[in-house]
Amino acid sequence: MDLSSLLHLGLMGLLVASLPLAMVWMSTSVNKYRKLVWIMVFLTFDLIVFGGFTRLTDSGLGCPDWPGCYGEANPFLAHTEIAAAEAAMPTGPVTVVKAWIEMIHRYLAMGIGALIMALLFTSIIQYRRTRNIAYKPAMPLALFVFVLIQGAFGAWTVTLKLQPAIVTGHLLLGMTLLAMLAWMGGREDFLMHPPTPPRGEALLRRLRGLRLLALLGAVALTVQIALGGWVSTNYATMACDTFPLCQGQIVPELDFEHGFHLWRELGKTAAGHYLPFSALVAIHWVHRAFALVLVIVLGLAVWRAWNIPGLGPTARKLALVLGVQLFTGIATVYFDFPLAIAVMHNAGAALLVLLVTMLNYRVKFQLDVAGAAPAQQFATPASTQ
Repeated sequence: MDLSSLLHLGLMGLLVASLPLAMVWMSTSVNKYRKLVWIMVFLTFDLIVFGGFTRLTDSGLGCPDWPGCYGEANPFLAHTEIAAAEAAMPTGPVTVVKAWIEMIHRYLAMGIGALIMALLFTSIIQYRRTRNIAYKPAMPLALFVFVLIQGAFGAWTVTLKLQPAIVTGHLLLGMTLLAMLAWMGGREDFLMHPPTPPRGEALLRRLRGLRLLALLGAVALTVQIALGGWVSTNYATMACDTFPLCQGQIVPELDFEHGFHLWRELGKTAAGHYLPFSALVAIHWVHRAFALVLVIVLGLAVWRAWNIPGLGPTARKLALVLGVQLFTGIATVYFDFPLAIAVMHNAGAALLVLLVTMLNYRVKFQLDVAGAAPAQQFATPASTQ
């Protein structure tokens, strides 16, 4: 890919980032830095949902090179190559529509990368000027490093031809980036409007117990998302085409050895043979079985948080999204994998990440307020100029 095409791609990323940056700059918000963080949370959620759509429409190789499309900055300029590939294989991985889906996903990702750079520069400038801990650049710097790693996984997704371990890692990194941004947004909320300190030893004990349960819920959710990504990237969604039974049994024939060998080509065993169907069944069945573990853990967390001041609304939203997520998971199988429901299931996973992150930071920050932290630590930050 030549320099002019790379510059063109960079300009596309800046163009995507320009609208949210303009919204922040022109807003009347007292704290524009905080507003930028939450806009990035929203856009990262959208990127994850669109990434799921890209994967579910088999558009991951719509442009078989990276970062451009046949060495060009957009599918318009690569129309001849795309049309030739589509003519040679009309149902193959490269079509005009799939190329645009893939490149739009890349443009959105570049836009978020540009926003993270803007956040990092802003935090450095404001922290040097004010020394306010709300602008400490440690988290923006971590986000910048993290998004570079995520970009590398995006490239390997294409160059390694949708290898399941890489695609699943790409999904997990995207969810982690969303959680990091949500945590940062929660921290900005807390610094601007510190919660009322919890009163009473009984409430403090409940919060300490809930903190461990919320952390366990985050771990269980991470495992379940990894298992769900493994189902999707191995095309094992319909390996169990009934519910609650799988292949007519509670525990069907399961090939864990081949199904969960991580480093292998798509659809192949480590030895290069075609993946047995029983391996796909194992992949699907484990994801389905672990959903019960997740429901129990998050259900307990919701129950413990339901009546705690400041946590009740988050607990109720978490209960609602968890119920909808179970419904879309079952409906995906029951209705034979409709695209809209599958995309909703992916979006539900991202919403669970947001809500579990919110629950964790709110529990932590309430305990911080109850501790012996200096009052000046929670000073309201000045607005970002």
